[in-house]
Amino acid sequence: MNLKKILLTCIAVAVASVYAQKPVLKIAYSDWPGWTAWEIADKKGFFKKHDANVKLEWFDYGPSMDAFAAKQVDAVGVANGDAMMMNATGARNSIILINDYSNGNDKIIGAPGINSIKDLKGKKVGVEIGCLSHALLINALTKNGLKESDITLVNMPTHQAVQTLESGEVAAVVAWVPHSVNALEVVKGSKEIYTSANEPGIIYDVLAVSQESLMKNKAEWQKVVAAWYDVIDFLNDPKNKDEAVKILAARVGISEKKYATFMGGTRFLTAEEASARFKKGSGYGSIYGSSKNVDAFFVKNKVYDKSVNVDRYIIPSFTETFLKTK
Repeated sequence: MNLKKILLTCIAVAVASVYAQKPVLKIAYSDWPGWTAWEIADKKGFFKKHDANVKLEWFDYGPSMDAFAAKQVDAVGVANGDAMMMNATGARNSIILINDYSNGNDKIIGAPGINSIKDLKGKKVGVEIGCLSHALLINALTKNGLKESDITLVNMPTHQAVQTLESGEVAAVVAWVPHSVNALEVVKGSKEIYTSANEPGIIYDVLAVSQESLMKNKAEWQKVVAAWYDVIDFLNDPKNKDEAVKILAARVGISEKKYATFMGGTRFLTAEEASARFKKGSGYGSIYGSSKNVDAFFVKNKVYDKSVNVDRYIIPSFTETFLKTK
């Protein structure tokens, strides 16, 4: 072996050794377009580009939060309200990144003959009580001059939305994709009568990082944020549309054609758009306002006892730093 080859081999070994010593950041992600899109960061080499040593771990949504609470992973993709719930119940985390907000993928589906929210008065509605679908339902009722007491809630696990609507025992169900879309396809004559697009920002999807990992590895998490915004650039380039859908559909195991229908209901945010949503405000246009509204809803419905300090757990600086170095 000549001197040049020996030198190159030594450099490669040294680089591999340094990379192996870097902390492995474990991120739990699940079947929502805004989190499944982490798959693009992995498949397109964006983590490596930014020298971030990331291991993605796939879960169903509920188990992903359980894994985070059990400290099996360092971060998890969750809705902002569920990040608040984890903080209230001891799984301390900080929101360092807004992936998207739900823009129609969370839906209230009316049974045949139900054409509006007002048609639900005096009827039964299937919803997973105490979760963000429940909050969406209350928002829809309020906007249409109704109160929660005007309907009868039927506690329904979201994944049973199709069976519940098929049973004929409820006038509507509340669910997110794919369950909401499946209900529309299976129950002929059903229709969406309200969606998260009617209240943009009622559900933000975020990356929640354990406070322990954040304190130890702040610089590494900054690299993860940079990799995410490469994902956003990739998604926003029209020429990548088919490849993006192919990657996401393969991860969740459904057809590309069907997965493509989910994309419009998820409003992916650029760094500039996310920064605007990171500004403090009282309405749903701010993640602070949205999270405070959800926190109040959770306390009222006894999901947990005391309000959490929303301001303490939301950290805009990672996106701000990215924009400064962009």
